[in-house]
Amino acid sequence: MSKTMPSEAGTADPATALGVSANRGDLRYRRILLKLSGEALLGNRPYGVDPEFCAFVARQVAHLHQLGVEIGIVVGGGNIFRGLAAAATGMDRATGDYIGMLATAMNSLALQDAIERAGVATRVMSAIMMNEVAEPYIRRRAVRHLEKGRVVIFAAGTGNPYFTTDTAAALRAVEIGAEVILKATKVDGVYDADPLTHPKARRYERLTYADILQDLVLAVGAPPTELHRIAAGARRVERVGLHA
Repeated sequence: MSKTMPSEAGTADPATALGVSANRGDLRYRRILLKLSGEALLGNRPYGVDPEFCAFVARQVAHLHQLGVEIGIVVGGGNIFRGLAAAATGMDRATGDYIGMLATAMNSLALQDAIERAGVATRVMSAIMMNEVAEPYIRRRAVRHLEKGRVVIFAAGTGNPYFTTDTAAALRAVEIGAEVILKATKVDGVYDADPLTHPKARRYERLTYADILQDLVLAVGAPPTELHRIAAGARRVERVGLHA
């Protein structure tokens, strides 16, 4: 993902990305889960949150909200802290992951502020208790917020170390009955290796759950567990770009 702030004129219409029109009866997806990488919130900054970029994301979210789409959001924390990277330097992995959860909460609050400035009621629900700044995550309450037309931002991942925010996005999507997971990140698809560090990485044009499962078995040499099946719960997973 480019660090250059996009012009709104050159940015794809989010409604077009979802295949919807201004008529609510034509909505392809009525309830979505948007997964944002923490790094997306960097904007032009080397660290932290760029308020201008948050406002840019908020305007796109508000556009979809006006069309009648119910929106849940999971945001990462990589712009502030990465638990896995800290563990590689000697920090206890669980401790690093908990710090990363706090980073996602900070991003969630920044995004909530931006979306509410765009005129859309927004709730932050956290998987770990922080009652002064966020509601505790309760599935039925989250669904009720969505039904009432509020955007819901799910903070602190799953609330457990060793699980990524991508896992949290898949889990929350299944729990709230989202029809699609939209993953907005800095790469344009799924590769067999990190394309930023492996120039010859191969991009998958089509990838089924069975393909993922086969690669997983080859990689770890063990049968899949139920946790590996979570991502199959949503009907569809797509990648969307926040930049033109």
